[in-house]
Amino acid sequence: MEKPAQQPLRKIIHIDMDAFYASVEQRDNPEYRGKALVVGGPPTGRGVVATASYEARKFGVRSAMSSRQAVQLCPHAIFVKPRFAAYKEASQKIREIFSRYTDLIEPLSLDEAYLDVTTDKLGIGSAIEIAKQIKQAIKDELQLTASAGVSINKFVAKTASDMKKPDGLTFIGPSSIEAFMETLPVEKFFGVGKVTAQKMKGMGLHTGGDLKKLAEDELTKQFGKAGRFYYQIVRGIDNREVQPDRETKSVAAEDTFAYDLTTLEEMEPELDRIAQIVCNRLQNHQLKGRTITLKIKYSDFKQITRNQSFPAGLNDLDTISATAKRLLAATEVEDKKIRLLGISLSNFNEPQAKVREEKPTDQLSLFEF
Repeated sequence: MEKPAQQPLRKIIHIDMDAFYASVEQRDNPEYRGKALVVGGPPTGRGVVATASYEARKFGVRSAMSSRQAVQLCPHAIFVKPRFAAYKEASQKIREIFSRYTDLIEPLSLDEAYLDVTTDKLGIGSAIEIAKQIKQAIKDELQLTASAGVSINKFVAKTASDMKKPDGLTFIGPSSIEAFMETLPVEKFFGVGKVTAQKMKGMGLHTGGDLKKLAEDELTKQFGKAGRFYYQIVRGIDNREVQPDRETKSVAAEDTFAYDLTTLEEMEPELDRIAQIVCNRLQNHQLKGRTITLKIKYSDFKQITRNQSFPAGLNDLDTISATAKRLLAATEVEDKKIRLLGISLSNFNEPQAKVREEKPTDQLSLFEF
């Protein structure tokens, strides 16, 4: 009896622009080049860092950090307001470059995307060569740099793109995936946040190799549905397809706090900060949502949501923040200990956006990358 034909391995590229907003600002404004630049809210008030240049990152400034904290870390940083129209224009041109090679493009945001080049339009055949050409075209045509990860699935390609930033290219071939995943620190696993990473380390799980020692049932018991994902991914298994034109259902942000919050005076500034992040993301994607949802997780891990809908779509900071605070106050929060707060917008007026979320010399015996 004939064996069924084996499916060919996919060729997946993950492209991630380097400090995208800040790089666009430095490209368009020569006076910012080589300087510590922060794109985001003002250094006073409730501003949030959208992106920081690599010069600012050296001082510890990171995306989603409060602007006040960024100033403390890097007092000489230059702060500029986001120009989402400029970033969207650059993103569209980057997408045009992608489309020269494949129509299987899944944008995760303005500055990153997955590409499936198993079969490419130009018949190049090598995903590594395509990634090189895309990076060079972005540099030549837009004066920006991108980092690329190349592998046989989305998870590994995305992880690889972060290995040699900025302006890097990392290939992780099939024969190297499991060894690579075994050495990967748990906090580098996509989807593992600070709290989950702390829990893992408390269990003695510091690397993918440590995770690999646990049975699937044990991982599921400890981490819920995500446990099954960890079990598979540490073995290099990720069967998700690149999904072109994936429609955004909601835009959200949340934070788990280092200590439980117990008063409105503590919670409201955190809501302001989270609302700013959501507002930036909505404007980034040119979306307006009609439903605002507040997510609350208590110290005992009980979770509730409260929402309010509006007759027209909105994406302004004041309304999002004020609504979240009203929803929070209505939960009699003063008697509770809260470990997580989150805000999301959904019910968009129009389907405007179609977006979402190392060993380069390794050789493939099955086919050329």
